[in-house]
Amino acid sequence: MNRNKSPLIVVLSLSVSLFFANSCRNAREANINNAQETAADAQAAQSLDPKVAKLKLPAGFRAEHLYSPSENKQGSWVAMTFDDKGRMITSDQYGSLYRLQMPAVGAGAGKPTVEKLNIPVEGTPTTADGKPKVGMGYAQGLLYAFNSLYVMVNHRGNEEFSKTSGLYRLEDTNADDQFDKVTLIKQLKGEGEHGPHSILLSPDQKSLYVIAGNHTDVPEMNAYRLPKVWKEDNLFPLIKDPRGHANDRMAPGGWIAKIDPAGTNWELISAGYRNAFDMAFNEDGELFAYDADMEWDFGMPWYRPTRINHVTSGSELGWRTGNSKWSPNFPDNLPPAINIGQGSPTNLIHGKNARFPEKYRRALYAFDWSFGIIYAVHLKPEGSTYTADAEEFISGSPLPLTDGVIGPDGALYFLTGGRRLESDLYRVTYGNNNLSNGKLASVKFPKDVKKAQKIRKELEAYHSTPTKAGGVDFAWPYLNHEDRFVRYAARIAVEHQPVGEWQNRVLQEKDPVTLIQASIALARHGDQGVRDQLLTSLVNTVKYDQLSESQQIDLIRAFELVVARMGQPDAAVKNQVIAYLDSKFPAPTNNLNRDLSKVLVYLGAPTAVQKTLALMATAKDDASYQKTFSASSDLILRNPQYGLDIANMLAKAPPAQQMYYATVLGGAKTGWTPELYEKYFAWIKNAFNYKGGLSYVGFINKSRQMALASVPQDKLEYYKTMSGEGMLSSNGNDLANNAPAPKGPGRQWTMEAALPLVESGLANRNFEQGKAMFAATRCISCHNMRGEGSNVGPDLTQLGTRFSAKDMLESIIHPSKVVSDQYAATIFTLKDGSSVVGRLINEDNDKFMVSQNPFAPEQLREVSKKDVVNTKISNVSIMMPGMINRLNEEELKDLMAYLMAGGNKEHKVFLAQNSTPANTTNATKK
Repeated sequence: MNRNKSPLIVVLSLSVSLFFANSCRNAREANINNAQETAADAQAAQSLDPKVAKLKLPAGFRAEHLYSPSENKQGSWVAMTFDDKGRMITSDQYGSLYRLQMPAVGAGAGKPTVEKLNIPVEGTPTTADGKPKVGMGYAQGLLYAFNSLYVMVNHRGNEEFSKTSGLYRLEDTNADDQFDKVTLIKQLKGEGEHGPHSILLSPDQKSLYVIAGNHTDVPEMNAYRLPKVWKEDNLFPLIKDPRGHANDRMAPGGWIAKIDPAGTNWELISAGYRNAFDMAFNEDGELFAYDADMEWDFGMPWYRPTRINHVTSGSELGWRTGNSKWSPNFPDNLPPAINIGQGSPTNLIHGKNARFPEKYRRALYAFDWSFGIIYAVHLKPEGSTYTADAEEFISGSPLPLTDGVIGPDGALYFLTGGRRLESDLYRVTYGNNNLSNGKLASVKFPKDVKKAQKIRKELEAYHSTPTKAGGVDFAWPYLNHEDRFVRYAARIAVEHQPVGEWQNRVLQEKDPVTLIQASIALARHGDQGVRDQLLTSLVNTVKYDQLSESQQIDLIRAFELVVARMGQPDAAVKNQVIAYLDSKFPAPTNNLNRDLSKVLVYLGAPTAVQKTLALMATAKDDASYQKTFSASSDLILRNPQYGLDIANMLAKAPPAQQMYYATVLGGAKTGWTPELYEKYFAWIKNAFNYKGGLSYVGFINKSRQMALASVPQDKLEYYKTMSGEGMLSSNGNDLANNAPAPKGPGRQWTMEAALPLVESGLANRNFEQGKAMFAATRCISCHNMRGEGSNVGPDLTQLGTRFSAKDMLESIIHPSKVVSDQYAATIFTLKDGSSVVGRLINEDNDKFMVSQNPFAPEQLREVSKKDVVNTKISNVSIMMPGMINRLNEEELKDLMAYLMAGGNKEHKVFLAQNSTPANTTNATKK
């Protein structure tokens, strides 16, 4: 790092220090001297390759940078596998397949040899404009197995590459070491970032598993372990994403299937994912998937973080479009093993074949593209499933992780790239790479765990097609088992049997827990004619107060499913259900109140609106609900593209529990009074002041619009005004904002393209347009110019008196090129493998005080010194690169003139007679 760079780089790069007033440089340096240096930091300090130096690894691990596809004009690689000769095969996201012969571990500066695979193309070898056609590629999943290369193409066919999304099998039929036969196993409908993804070999090496995101239709299967009766199943008033994402995607969302090597037999294993990109088997043959969040929903009560799911037979994970995503508490879906947090999952592998210490051989490795983190996830058997802990195994910024695999040499190989970003190949080893990577011994489960797992697997044997006889009698006693995964497996086993064999058994059941689970099954498969009898049975049999909270949640869910699937009950039965539930509302917990308010409002309970509105006014969020391993505040400074958005949201996050009630009330048709309307719409107007994800304002507005549909017509305009309609933009998805937008067309501005434009002279520039572009590029959101803007970053009014146009452009285009240690963030590596990133504000003998949010700098996180093993200066600026890429040439010139003039309309750059070149400003003047 060049410490002697012009101070402008510090000023404009918006390194995190720009957000804070005080520096504790001396204190930080003292801590660095006293901190224990890890092996990873020692390696980074000695490395000549900055691509390795930026990585944080656990002690004893070593990383090598092997190759840069993008530097060799081979695209951005996103998928990888090893063939039977130990060679790596990779795919460009928008191009061809490549094969690499790896240098041996410990071979020094050795680099792989790379060849482009010669796959036959259809028709002429080039396109109409002379570009070579692609024979095979555009893959998001690769697997070498059964003497074949399986390729999961994610693409809409065009002239360059005619193949469309689907699973393909490549074979070498003439032994020339090139694939000459391409077989389409199954075409899949869906493409893009939520299209078909990865392929995995089963533990017995006899089958394949494939996984696809929620924009990929479930193809017709030969068998369904999850019964094909899925629906939306949510009485929550439906609001599809206001910005249109996934609005046409309904149940069951993303899915996982098992197939034979020839791809002739497809069996659905699991569904209900948003966009699980990859999956992995642990050493015990249990399957796990790493599912994505919807970052636009951040702050909303239905937001679900990225998470590791245990993929059991017939499992449902509850993704639904818009605000209809299921709570992890619902008994008809399964909870995660661990919530990771915000991010973009791209890969999941298991370490069982690595030459790593045993702890890391038993770990799952979850790759997050957005924030550049590989999490090591340590599974812990619990009942018939697992819970998990996690640690940051490898991290770096930027580090857009795409795929990874354990090679035949026991090393971890991983790729970065995607979305045409710079792509790199790395290798990670431990010590001298001489640890064994033989077969791991199975976990020695406690007796109770082993028994629960045995029961679950016995139940899963009844999730088959054709139906295995005896399933009802075997499964029924386990419907009230204490283990949630066993109960789930038992219900799915029952559902696989003809409903006529067990419908009456449900209606005659006297055990309350069994009745609840069986009612869920019957709601999904039974005829509408049993609706009232089923509801009456629940009311008369189940003693609500004798249930645990989780059983009460299951019961309310059973009521909801019966009504959602079979329709509103007859009046007398409806009144019975209302009386039964209304006496329990409000309840002591947020989770119960969510479910009770939703069902009671839907049923039209007379006091439901009044009670729910009273809760909405004062409800507090549960800090432990869907608790994540990664705190959002820890991610702010890892990625400038997403970090400022997170910071902005966390500074004024919406109250999620109140948001839930507001949405429920939006769908209420009865129970309103003028006083209740006034309170509701006043709350709505105030809610527009919070900061949530990108769709937050739109969701609030949709709730507002639903509620307005029920007001008296003569009061409609009054309530529109009261509810904040004037605060909204014309599309209702944003707050009204008169900030100008660039006319463009923009371009990917580089120093080579931008500097000559500016250095040729900034004469006769347009002041108003320069000021407008200062706002349009979001500079004003962090900086102040002559009293206008924000104080998050430094005041730029005097900028032009000190620095040259070249310095300014370099800081804007390459904000992380140089970040002074006087102003940079600090990375605190903790004993548990995680890290905290933020500005060191103060410290005492026991702790550091760290500020992480530039929009709330007064919020300090205390980090205990006894938990810190190392500190390191971050070299990442919080300022996003590419902020000027929407500007055309004239707009860029006007912005630069505005910066040079310090916002002074009378500056010579805005006067017609001026012709002084902009680069004559003295860059060294203080």
